[in-house]
Amino acid sequence: MMRRGFSLLACMIVLAAAVQAQQYTKATIYNFKGSPDGTEPLFSGVARDANGNFYGTTYSGGAYHQGMVFKISPDGKETVLHSFRGADGSLPDAGVVLDSAGNLYGTTSQGGTRAAQCNKGCGVVYKVDPFGNETVVYRFHGGVDGGFPVAGVIRDSVGNLYGTTQIGGAQSLGAVYKVDNSGNETVLHSFAGGNDGAFPFACLIRDGAGNFYGTTTEGGPSNTGTVFKLDPSGNETVLYSFGPTSGSDAQGPRSPVYRDAAGNLYGTSFFGGTRLGGAVYKIDANGHETVLHSFDGNDGLYPESPLIADAQGDLYGTTIQGGPAGNNGGVVFKITPDGALTAIYQFLGGNDGQNPAAGLLKGAGRKLIGTASMGGTSNNGTVYELVP
Repeated sequence: MMRRGFSLLACMIVLAAAVQAQQYTKATIYNFKGSPDGTEPLFSGVARDANGNFYGTTYSGGAYHQGMVFKISPDGKETVLHSFRGADGSLPDAGVVLDSAGNLYGTTSQGGTRAAQCNKGCGVVYKVDPFGNETVVYRFHGGVDGGFPVAGVIRDSVGNLYGTTQIGGAQSLGAVYKVDNSGNETVLHSFAGGNDGAFPFACLIRDGAGNFYGTTTEGGPSNTGTVFKLDPSGNETVLYSFGPTSGSDAQGPRSPVYRDAAGNLYGTSFFGGTRLGGAVYKIDANGHETVLHSFDGNDGLYPESPLIADAQGDLYGTTIQGGPAGNNGGVVFKITPDGALTAIYQFLGGNDGQNPAAGLLKGAGRKLIGTASMGGTSNNGTVYELVP
């Protein structure tokens, strides 16, 4: 099992013509400078409040070199809200969600309680108030309750938090959990491997009826991952199992799914596709899967981000590597519901940034906001904006 999904490679020279053909212009909102400022905004992306402030996490950096939570004002000024130090969490992979009072909620993949299976801590769920005061909402123990919450949380209308852990559960193959307002954790489902799925990497989504949808990186008949549904009572249905590594199906999904109004699910897979560089897939309401696009390098490699949609139903995401003319800095792409893909921006490395692992946030006027995990003026990652 591989927790962090890629090796960070130096960028190559990119042909100017490839950049001129793109339809978006990029502006850098913030360059991370390294400790104590923050390093490597990995899968964080950003959340935004009503005043236009952005919030997220960096995987490392901060005052104790174990990651931090940041705020960036509309004029590009950063505030470190909280630096993790171990007992209160360590190494946040995922970003944050906000409540109406401006509190932030998220997870760290390590830190908290140590156990034999996670000697640097099994991870925590945390809350950070608008003044930067952190509360550990729940510490994982690595057993039946789960461990290594790489994915972030989602929050319901009464403040319950839901997420997945990569290990733990009754079979030690990962779990779906709920943490209530009092910090009590309930395991909603323990993955059993085999047809059931194993090792969820991504966060959940929830529909209006309270059903959850998610992915596992392994499990299924071919052990290449599944897409599952969990009803409000915790009953799981495997909606789709990805095909064998010898085929052209998507494999090893590390991102959540996007659900449209008709109940179709869209997602990305880190591996697989006809060109083995990952894929974008669709699963309809009857469980039929279509591979919409297979990445080949020129149009991106190894998508790990969730997808977002615009009003026309077109989807947007990122790949952590690849790009035209052999560039390996990663791309931002647009794909139509019928599978026509366009790389709308390619990262050049250096000051431009590279390796955008996180998903995108929609801004005003069709702008897209995201994070690059490497590059920038100090090579510690950036927050960027794409303007059409």
